[in-house]
Amino acid sequence: MSSPAEFYNSLPPVSKAYGTLCLLTTTAYHLGLLDPTSIALVYQLVISRFQVWRLIGNFFFLGKFSINFGIRLLMIARYGVQLENGPFERRTADFLWMVIFGAFSLLALSAIPIFWSPFLGISLVFMLLYVWSREFPNAQINIYGLVTLKAFYLPWAMLALDVIFGSPLTPDLLGIIAGHLYYFLTVLHPLAGGRNILKTPVWVQKLVARWGVGGAQANATVQPNRSTGAAFRGRGYRLNG
Repeated sequence: MSSPAEFYNSLPPVSKAYGTLCLLTTTAYHLGLLDPTSIALVYQLVISRFQVWRLIGNFFFLGKFSINFGIRLLMIARYGVQLENGPFERRTADFLWMVIFGAFSLLALSAIPIFWSPFLGISLVFMLLYVWSREFPNAQINIYGLVTLKAFYLPWAMLALDVIFGSPLTPDLLGIIAGHLYYFLTVLHPLAGGRNILKTPVWVQKLVARWGVGGAQANATVQPNRSTGAAFRGRGYRLNG
């Protein structure tokens, strides 16, 4: 791209919207326009005071401006975009449904006291990373110029690095759980002969059509990739090189 504006405009709609909202939320926090506690996931306030916006707003705060924030935003820009432009090409409704399902799964998991987290944005980003790692399992990833490994192991490597750097373990782990649940229900289970019980609802397809963004195709049939073992199986999309 010849300019940042052209790069931004070239991004697919869902990843662009989510990344932009995350950036705006952190910017508002640093400008003193937003108190993160007002959007933190506190179930007591959701139930007793009907502050339902907390169920959505907590997904847009990735923390203050820092190296970790930059890494999370780059993960959206790389892994989310590659998913939306690759396996989910012309399937914007399916990609949006994956994000919505991931958000619901994380909210349910966070209702368990030992898994509770006030902000689930990092978990949602980690879910995107996990699904990407299953769709492109044989892609070679270089971590900080020190270690090269297959993309299949990247979520676990990132989790280990977060632990080493002192970041909480729970958000990353929740994202992996939610990502595996989605991948199992939409890919592994159908490939094993089961029925896809997580098809994109009609209302999501209508929502995408109303926005007039992305492709119209939805609920595409999963085709097995027989060039890899079962543990490394994806939909048949791989990174070039």
